[in-house]
Amino acid sequence: MEETVFTFIGSIFGHGDMLTIGHLVLVTVLIVFVTTLATKKLNVVPRGMQNIMELYLGGVLSMGRDVVGEKYARKYLPLVATIGLFVFFSNMIGIIPGFESPTSNINVTLPLAVAVFIYYNYEGIKKNGVIDYFAHFMGPVPALAPLMFPIEIVSHISRIISLSFRLFGNIKGDDLFLWVLLMLTPWIIPLVPFAMLSFMAVLQTFIFMILTYVYLAGAVLIDEHDDHESTNTERATATV
Repeated sequence: MEETVFTFIGSIFGHGDMLTIGHLVLVTVLIVFVTTLATKKLNVVPRGMQNIMELYLGGVLSMGRDVVGEKYARKYLPLVATIGLFVFFSNMIGIIPGFESPTSNINVTLPLAVAVFIYYNYEGIKKNGVIDYFAHFMGPVPALAPLMFPIEIVSHISRIISLSFRLFGNIKGDDLFLWVLLMLTPWIIPLVPFAMLSFMAVLQTFIFMILTYVYLAGAVLIDEHDDHESTNTERATATV
């Protein structure tokens, strides 16, 4: 079906890997253009694109603050904000007739999910050490460690599938829906579906970003999590 759908880049390079690469390059150019425009002339009172970008970064920081705290929200802001820009532009570009979302290709979303997986595990090991980090996988009861450890390993690996296939499946479905809609009706009629697809593109971007923060929080805040559980246990014991 994809080969019957017209795209501007596909008309030049054909359908296949070059179609995805071409759209990835286009998304990259758009991100560089927007960020350059936002930082070209910084004003004390932000205006235009600078204002939009500052609102975006403030929102990402606020999101991270609620999940991982002020310190780590600021530390991981560049990573999460960059992921957000990439996913957002990749999602939105497919809503424009004649273009295709790079995130509708599993070969794009899977490496992105793998990169997040590797990074949050690296950060967890870096902060807590190899032994303490993987000891957390064994659960609070030593007797259950042989059972808990493989379950935790599978659970963490499944996050790759969850991140990549959720984004890929939703955006691919949106693209197919839009293609069918445009084949059945004139372009001016599907205005409501366009609004819905735009909302879904923003929502999928938010989900990917918040999950990245959640996974980072689970990796670097092991001590805080353990202390919280110990406090709850002590309170429950005291109540009894």
